[in-house]
Amino acid sequence: MILTRRVLRWPIKQSPSLPVNTCFSSGIAFDSIKMAAMFSSSEISKTASSLFSAYASFAGSMMLVRSMANELIPHQLRSYLYSAFRYFFTPLSPDLTLAIDERCGISKNQVYEAAEVYLSTRISPKTERLKLSKTRKQKHFTIGLEKGELVVDGFEDVRLTWRFVCTEGQKPHGGEKKHFELSFNKKHKDKVLDFYLPYVLLKAEEIKKQDKMIKLYSRQCPFSCEDDNERRGGSWGSIILEHPATFDTLAMDPALKKMIIDDLEMFLRRKAYYKKVGKAWKRGYLLYGPPGTGKSSLVAAMANYLKFDIYDLGLTSVRSDAELRRTLLSTTNRSILLIEDIDCSSEVLERQMRNKNKKLPDKTGQLTLSGILNCIDGLWSSCGDERIIVFTTNYKDRIDPALLRPGRMDLHINMSYCTTDGFRLLASNYLGISSKHNPFFAEIDSLLNSTEATPAEVAEELMKSDDPNIALQGLVNFLKRKRDEADDETENKATGCGEVNSSVRRLNAIVSRVKRLKTNVDQRKIMMRKRK
Repeated sequence: MILTRRVLRWPIKQSPSLPVNTCFSSGIAFDSIKMAAMFSSSEISKTASSLFSAYASFAGSMMLVRSMANELIPHQLRSYLYSAFRYFFTPLSPDLTLAIDERCGISKNQVYEAAEVYLSTRISPKTERLKLSKTRKQKHFTIGLEKGELVVDGFEDVRLTWRFVCTEGQKPHGGEKKHFELSFNKKHKDKVLDFYLPYVLLKAEEIKKQDKMIKLYSRQCPFSCEDDNERRGGSWGSIILEHPATFDTLAMDPALKKMIIDDLEMFLRRKAYYKKVGKAWKRGYLLYGPPGTGKSSLVAAMANYLKFDIYDLGLTSVRSDAELRRTLLSTTNRSILLIEDIDCSSEVLERQMRNKNKKLPDKTGQLTLSGILNCIDGLWSSCGDERIIVFTTNYKDRIDPALLRPGRMDLHINMSYCTTDGFRLLASNYLGISSKHNPFFAEIDSLLNSTEATPAEVAEELMKSDDPNIALQGLVNFLKRKRDEADDETENKATGCGEVNSSVRRLNAIVSRVKRLKTNVDQRKIMMRKRK
């Protein structure tokens, strides 16, 4: 009403072109806009101050709640709540990542090894850093991934990304922990697990067979050629085995050589048979004989024939049964475990005897015969397939009988002195000659039948000259010297035995005389007592 009254008092000038009603309406609209602007500015200022005070109150309340939460709620529970909030408010990723560790418990991870071989053939031009190596006998370079490098692979319509990750171990001397990360879309999980990863395993086996290099592993070798001088998490280091020995070059009896080859081939094709009869798929061999008869060369020939790696284990380097189990479980399938000169480890293989006074406790944490037997023929022996265990010794009679029985040492092979057949093979290999029309062969055959000479000694004589006649004449002289030395030794033994026998007879006579004297003295004492 006040507004209307004021408006009515204003002088209204009628425009010649506009009616009176139009001018009156325009005045009312102008005042309304002016009042609305004044009202909006005041309301906004009040609203801003209210919001600021509300924010300050809320912030103070949150700080109070936070301080109370830090005081009352344990740290573990707060971490769990924070992780739960992050999980619910973090957008879900469409990708799935599989972590493939280098080891599976105390054994090697087969998927990791296959990925390492397979990815060396899937290097893309975008890769920035690679590892490169090559040995003398390898035909191609060996390529590996460096830390943090990515490899993109494709399988049908699936895009897969591999990443090689190395992290420092938590322990001071734990070394690096290695693993692969495989990322792909979640909707392809079944295809990756059921088809892609088996495909990677198959391709890796094919690649290994194409450029198979036999390796010699040792616990005394701290570094491995395949890891760029980095210490492996297990206990084995390796080098490429370049021993040229084969069954064709071994100076052995042909029948014995054929028997060994047939036994190896039968072992390889009897996987189903071993499973049917309930035995671990392994085979034990004992090679015994004098030094220089070719025991180590036979092991190398077996490895070259089977394409098996060799693990050279010295029992003196193993300190306990637990360490022996870890060491054997870190070996791979299709390998030869070699334990040389087992008779020299008699202090390890002796049975544990309790102390007679039972005051001293038995030693624990040491390597025992029972621990060795359990790893060779016990439950732990079934933790691998297609394995061969070879023992060598110079003295078979010094080995504990518990080790000699079948199941541990299945086949005993006597590596004897050089035979006539072995000599002919050595003459063909070293001098390139045969027995036809050679005057030395008959004499050498006769000397070998009456003289003990190892294949190593015969081979050494044949290597002294490139002229076959000079080399064979030197071998004849060497065999004659050995024959004469053996005869002299036999005579000395016979003479020594005669002297010993005569000394024994004299000693027995003295003992008899002393006994007779003692008997006479006793009889005299008795007679003296009777007289008294």
